[in-house]
Amino acid sequence: MSEAAIVVEGLTKTFAGRGRDARPVEALRGIDLSVRRGTVLGVLGPNGAGKTTAVRILTTLLQPTAGRATVEGHDVVRDAAAVRSVIGLAGQSTAIVDELSGRENLEMVGRLHHLGKPGAAARAGELLEQFDLVDAGERMAKTYSGGLLRRLDLAASLVAHPAVLFLDEPTTGLDPRSRLAMWDVIRNLVAGGTTLLLTTQYLDEADELADEIVVIDRGQVIAAGTSEELKGRIGGDVVEFVVPDGSRIAAAVDAVEPLGESRPTVESDSGLVSVRVGARGSEALVETVRRLDAAGISSVGLALRRPSLDDVFLALTGHAADDTSDSEGVSP
Repeated sequence: MSEAAIVVEGLTKTFAGRGRDARPVEALRGIDLSVRRGTVLGVLGPNGAGKTTAVRILTTLLQPTAGRATVEGHDVVRDAAAVRSVIGLAGQSTAIVDELSGRENLEMVGRLHHLGKPGAAARAGELLEQFDLVDAGERMAKTYSGGLLRRLDLAASLVAHPAVLFLDEPTTGLDPRSRLAMWDVIRNLVAGGTTLLLTTQYLDEADELADEIVVIDRGQVIAAGTSEELKGRIGGDVVEFVVPDGSRIAAAVDAVEPLGESRPTVESDSGLVSVRVGARGSEALVETVRRLDAAGISSVGLALRRPSLDDVFLALTGHAADDTSDSEGVSP
């Protein structure tokens, strides 16, 4: 048996445009990816990149225009029923019935999976315990916080013990504490042998959770590899410092620009200046201090760091990860 739980080859999806003269929209433009069993693949990209379209195809909710995909050896078009029998899905919006309690929601899903009444009740109890929802289990779901709803939705996706789990931006809209709690849940699932495809627009989330990462932009895979491999692609270290006096930021950029492999970037809100300096990390750090002193510019927080996934995304795409496109703006 292949080591890959998910295989995608040349997957494309084109939607008809809206309006009388609208052109078709290419949401996916021939993506390839694979996910090894028992690992996490992070599919990284901004809103509209094509991530959700890919998940909908892989979970049989949408048919591709061209290409092929298999999940645990089952073709997502020809063997859709077999695919659905081995997967779980937690999407961007929860599939929870507000007027039912948490326990009742899980029991309902169990009955839909033909577990029978006793089996569904037993499985609901296990999941309430696993996801620390016992105290909230008898309350109606409409009283749950966003974090509780996400956990209940994820629990519902696991009722039938799926071998492969798809999480489509599972932490979007959560507060930092709830995000960290969800990360712990995901780690425990993978430690138990679940294969997981995680879509996210959060660079730190992919860095933290994924064994491998695929970067999608405007319907195409533009890079793939481990976090460290992707960071290594843009090469070298980054010198960072903050210029407290906003009127001196432009002068600071001019002073240190000769040290960088490209023009320094600036976060206007914080005054943070970043300079990609290649392999000359320590040398460039000393030279930065010298150049800023010579220009009479005060700085704080001077530091040397490895490139982040934010740097990688900007280098690969030419735009920030929170930029949006209209690739997924048309639904079938």
